[in-house]
Amino acid sequence: MFLLGFSSGLPLSLCASSLQAWMATVDINIRTIGLFTLAQIPYVLKFLWSPFMDRYAPPGFDRRRSWIFVSQLFLIVVIMLMALSDPHRNLKIMGILALLIAFLSASQDIAFDAYRTDLLSEKERGIGAGISVSAYRIAMIVSGAGVLIMADHIGWQAALLVISVLFIIGVTGVIYGPNIKYESKPPSTLNEAVINPFKEFLERDSAWLILIFIVLYKLGDAFAGSLTTVFLITDLGFSLTDVGLINKVIGLIMTIVGALFGGGLMIHIGLFNALLWFGIVQALTNLGFMFLAGYGKSYAGAVVVIGMENLAGGMGTAAFVALLMALCNHRYTATQFALLSALSVVGRVFVGPPSGQLVALLGWVEFFFITFLIALPGIILLLSFKPKFNQLDQLSPEIKIS
Repeated sequence: MFLLGFSSGLPLSLCASSLQAWMATVDINIRTIGLFTLAQIPYVLKFLWSPFMDRYAPPGFDRRRSWIFVSQLFLIVVIMLMALSDPHRNLKIMGILALLIAFLSASQDIAFDAYRTDLLSEKERGIGAGISVSAYRIAMIVSGAGVLIMADHIGWQAALLVISVLFIIGVTGVIYGPNIKYESKPPSTLNEAVINPFKEFLERDSAWLILIFIVLYKLGDAFAGSLTTVFLITDLGFSLTDVGLINKVIGLIMTIVGALFGGGLMIHIGLFNALLWFGIVQALTNLGFMFLAGYGKSYAGAVVVIGMENLAGGMGTAAFVALLMALCNHRYTATQFALLSALSVVGRVFVGPPSGQLVALLGWVEFFFITFLIALPGIILLLSFKPKFNQLDQLSPEIKIS
């Protein structure tokens, strides 16, 4: 879980915050940077090709690990190509490469999420989610803070080449990953792989309510985080190294702590209470950015605000991933987890353009207050959903929520 979680987390920052920072340093305007967040759209659409990955498998390993391995190899190649590009001179090419990285990263996630869901027992889901999320965030420190700090000293191209080499860690996870003890039979036809996962899920009681909740739960968090790197560089005036240390290293360390703490705490307070209280804390920490924007540049303030926001985000993510694992029918794990996780990142992908517009029109203080308001509907829906939440273990004979 740790090795593959690390591999899963490496590409995300490259087509998100690190790319934003690279573009900001060559004076590309905020509206264009906001539009570039759409390069992450494969994370939303990954359910479209996940049935193919449920039905077929490349040779070499089991069904899940084979797809992880293939995705890793192509990621190495495309990241090397990005290292040879220049966003100032070849903005379109950079956008295409970012889109390819997101597509391959989403494909790796499809296979890894399915592998994790099929491999972990019900009792292991909380801590398993915490460990894999922690490894994911450590990788984001490397490809986020690491890239920014290296770019400050050896240049962007060399920094990206270093990241491409680090995928050997994920390849090691594929080679030494254990076999799934009770692997379910894959769909017998591609048609069955495409139709049945969606049909089975949508026939469950309160299926649409669950889907809406999945979209809303992390939406406020996504809005607040969409332009955080740009906020720290352009508004508060922090250097790339400052952003790497504060936003990436400290922030992601706190996310790791939050993920492990949240995964462990979930055993004692239950999944519903974890989602509720972690969600409330997530919403409140967005207000910290509002006060930071009003106060101005402060190293201590930035450390506290970013640390608390990432601690809450890690706790919420651990509970959220455990929920997604619990909702999957193991025969269609890749497709159903891809569908659910794709919905969960709708906010992260599509908030970029409106975030850029809101900042340009209103300013940073008002923007961060709006992100707090956006976080509330998901919490309200969860409260109204409590009576049905306790019956989720009856949604499918193969599904049980602890």
